[in-house]
Amino acid sequence: MNQLSLNLVAIGIFTITMTSLLGPIINVSPLVPAIATAGMLGLATLDTLSWRGQGSTLMLDWIARFSAKHRDRVIRHEAGHFLVAHQLGIPAVGYTLNAWDALKQGYPGQGGVRFDSQELEAAIEQGKLSGQLLDRYCTIWMAGIAAETLIYGNVEGGADDRQKLRGLLTQLGLTPAERDQKERWSLLRAKTLLQDNVSAYEALLNAMTQGVAVDECSEALRQHLPQAVSP
Repeated sequence: MNQLSLNLVAIGIFTITMTSLLGPIINVSPLVPAIATAGMLGLATLDTLSWRGQGSTLMLDWIARFSAKHRDRVIRHEAGHFLVAHQLGIPAVGYTLNAWDALKQGYPGQGGVRFDSQELEAAIEQGKLSGQLLDRYCTIWMAGIAAETLIYGNVEGGADDRQKLRGLLTQLGLTPAERDQKERWSLLRAKTLLQDNVSAYEALLNAMTQGVAVDECSEALRQHLPQAVSP
C-alpha cells in the first residue's frame, strides 16, 4: 500500500480500537468495530491495487481544502516550479492545484505543474542525456521545495519531486554521494532564481490563485522577466 493509504488505515484502526474498548460503556455492539475494520482494510486494498492510491489522495485533498494555509502553501510550491521552468526554457503546458482538478483533467496524484518533457524523454531513450539538460530538470524539480524553504523555513511537499530526481540520477548510475550533491546544487540554484525574481514570482502567484490559463500565467511572468536565463 502507498503511504497515504497506510496512514488512513492506521488512523481508522486507532479509532476502531478505541470504539471497541469503549463499546461496552456506550452500549455499542462488538460487531460494529469488527465490520468497520474489515471494510476499511478492504477499501484500502482496493484503493492501492485498483485505483493506485488515488482514492486516499482525493480524500486527504478534500480534507486539506478546508485549510487556507495548506492551499497557500500548495500555490507557492507550484509557482516555484512554474517560474524556474520558465526561466530555464522548459515551457509549462498546464497546472492543477489539487487532486480533484488533476483527476478531472485525467492526471493521477495531487496535481501540480506539467512541463513539456519530450526533449528529456527523447534524450533518455537515446542515451544522449547531456549534463546541461539534466541540470535544468533537476533544478525545476527542486524549485517547489526551494519556494517552501524560502517562504516558510520548512518543507511539507516535494516528496514526488525528490523521487523523480533521485530516480533519474539512480538510473544514470550516480552514487548516493553524487545524487545528494546534485540535489543540493539544484536546490541552491532554484533558490537563487526565485530570490532574483521576487516581483515575477508574486505576479505569478496572483495569476495562479485566480486559476487563469497557463498562457496567462506565462504572460504574467514575461511582463517581469524580459529574458530567460542561460540554461
